[in-house]
Amino acid sequence: MPEIGRLRKSGRGGLLCLTLGVLTACGGNARAPVEDRMVRPAAEPVVQTLQRSRQYRVQPGDTLYSIAFRYGLDYRRVAAANDIPAPYVIHPGQEIRLREAALPARAPEPKSAARSPDAEPETHRPPPATGPERQKPKVENAPTEPLRAVNQWRWPTKGAVIRGYSGSLHKGIDIGGRRGDPVNAAAPGVVVYAGAGIVGFGELLIVKHNELYLSAYGHNHRLLVAEGQRVAAGQKIAEKGSSGTDRVKLHFEIRREGQPVDPQRLLPRR
Repeated sequence: MPEIGRLRKSGRGGLLCLTLGVLTACGGNARAPVEDRMVRPAAEPVVQTLQRSRQYRVQPGDTLYSIAFRYGLDYRRVAAANDIPAPYVIHPGQEIRLREAALPARAPEPKSAARSPDAEPETHRPPPATGPERQKPKVENAPTEPLRAVNQWRWPTKGAVIRGYSGSLHKGIDIGGRRGDPVNAAAPGVVVYAGAGIVGFGELLIVKHNELYLSAYGHNHRLLVAEGQRVAAGQKIAEKGSSGTDRVKLHFEIRREGQPVDPQRLLPRR
């Protein structure tokens, strides 16, 4: 009892000493291990993980352009990273590393063949990877004059913008309308992809305007041009539809060196 009396007089400090004493007695002389719950086992380096996982096996119907477009890469730098020379021929089953490498230095051109800085001969387009699933029509006597800089962009279709550009969340704009409305090329160029092989875009066209710029037209009802075909600015290339989506609209993108840009910053004001 005298011991208890002393504990009462000592107040909280004595109670704390008693509690610590009980804990020490229960555990003997061993100390409880200290563990930081926030520390996790070291993860595998991110670079190694990306190097293993960032591979793509070419499917029938793919082109180097469509693969680069799907992953937001510059087709020229993907070709350089995979040692694929122009005209960028790829084949079903081929493994493509989804990386970019520096562009090889260009040899100077003869003065007689001078052209705009971002022009490229039309012959530098990649033939599609074909297979039994989708044989694409061939374009005979395709023009070979160089692709030039885009002097002016045109709206690809009539209709209100129902969804704007928001960078990585929405890489283009959606333009409403009715099924069958004409979809027109926003600038002159060459069709480098035509098909439905990229999930989320439905029936898709990709047009190459020069080395820097591509434009894309998604969710079409019907495609009216083939890969390798030269198109003029304002030419009807498709009909608006709802393929790959829940309403009739055109999804329109412009990409510069593989990266999306806001189309409304390049298109003329209505």
